[in-house]
Amino acid sequence: MVAATAVLLLQPSAAHAEPGVPEPPNGLISDTGDGDVAAADKDFAVKVRLAGLWEIPAGEMAQERSNNPKIKKIGRDIADQHVVLDKMVRDAARKLTIKLPDKPNEDQQGWLSEMRDAEGEDFDQIYIDRLRAAHGKIFPAIATIRTSTRNDTIRKLAQRANQFVMTHLTLLESSTLVDFESLPTAPPPAVTPVSNSGGGGPALASSGSSAPASSPVNLPLIGGLLVVIVGLAFFVGRSVLADPRRRRRRYRSRY
Repeated sequence: MVAATAVLLLQPSAAHAEPGVPEPPNGLISDTGDGDVAAADKDFAVKVRLAGLWEIPAGEMAQERSNNPKIKKIGRDIADQHVVLDKMVRDAARKLTIKLPDKPNEDQQGWLSEMRDAEGEDFDQIYIDRLRAAHGKIFPAIATIRTSTRNDTIRKLAQRANQFVMTHLTLLESSTLVDFESLPTAPPPAVTPVSNSGGGGPALASSGSSAPASSPVNLPLIGGLLVVIVGLAFFVGRSVLADPRRRRRRYRSRY
């Protein structure tokens, strides 16, 4: 089973993609260990390893403790695929001299303990909820590493991990047990000003902070200014439009 899964995932031509949907071109990414390895790259490798350390036994429990054939199959598929991904991350860590953990972290051990204490439908819900939440958190982390790393081995690991995680999200959601309304919402995007140095349209800020609201109109101040303007206009108009006979009398008196 593991060998068959590896062949399917590592040979894009063998996958059954929807028409017009491109397969990720793994063969175009080198894997020589070339490039600086940042602290974030090492942390990413650790997270991939930790995912396998708890999701493999969780998938095995799904096959034993669930009464639902669909959940059993989801657990088997995810566990088998994590065996393949775990080998990938261990190979990458060996090449780059990255130290990996050998047991799940405290939170993951707690999730596994929850599953050991549950059976049937209770187990199914816990299994789907915990794995869906974990995949939702690692997904954006993979994107960050994939687009920022300078090391080709980490880049290829992120590319492959992304394929696995998208597949696992789809499998978990196919259970129909995911409560999408309870998922955390993404922060609203903020529109930032266009830079004078270039750029076509307003950019979306990644921080998720909202744009500052415009200052409220100060109506009393505007009213006061209008009164002053009207008064000045009245004074000037009165001077200009004064009686022309009075102006002539003033003119004659000077001579």
